[in-house]
Amino acid sequence: MFPDPPIKPDIVAIGASAGGLEAIIGILRRLPANLSASVLVVLHRSPFAISHLPEILGRNSQLEVRLAEEREALKHGVCLVSPPDRHLTVTPDLRIHLLPDGFYRGHSIDALFNSLARCAGPRTIGVVLSGMLRDGALGLKSIKEGGGIALVQDPKTAEHSEMPNNAMQFAGPLDCVGSPRELAADLCRRIGYVAAEIAPARSAYGP
Repeated sequence: MFPDPPIKPDIVAIGASAGGLEAIIGILRRLPANLSASVLVVLHRSPFAISHLPEILGRNSQLEVRLAEEREALKHGVCLVSPPDRHLTVTPDLRIHLLPDGFYRGHSIDALFNSLARCAGPRTIGVVLSGMLRDGALGLKSIKEGGGIALVQDPKTAEHSEMPNNAMQFAGPLDCVGSPRELAADLCRRIGYVAAEIAPARSAYGP
């Protein structure tokens, strides 16, 4: 009997807060359109204001970017963004489940990461980017304990270093700490791609 081949990750979960938009764009701009992975993005933002996040990310990515919908299946080459008034998680059959706003207001990244750790452990790459406080740190630890991969933005390159620093302190051994450019290259390598050339910028955002 030959051992089962290692499971290749095919779900990328990105969490960010204050100062994280530019870092998210810095990663998405370098992902190829035919990426053999689904991308899920959580960015802390007001639930009371109209959000143009999918449009902003879509202008700076070769992936298809849209708001996540309840019970939507994950799909390679598609980036799903959490609605501003709901919290993005996945079910055991790897479909979207949107939690109502409430308890998870300051822990929406942990909510996503923990659900992926339970439902898709070794298939998951968790990424913590710029932000304040410590959302994402314990969820990233859960992903690691579930056999997944943990990436963190280098605090020196983050506009707000608290979330990266807390992830480095609480998540345990990390697989990569780097700039958004370096994180994009690392996750592409793990999925089986070379990071794409930077897409032409179509907004004011993006390093």
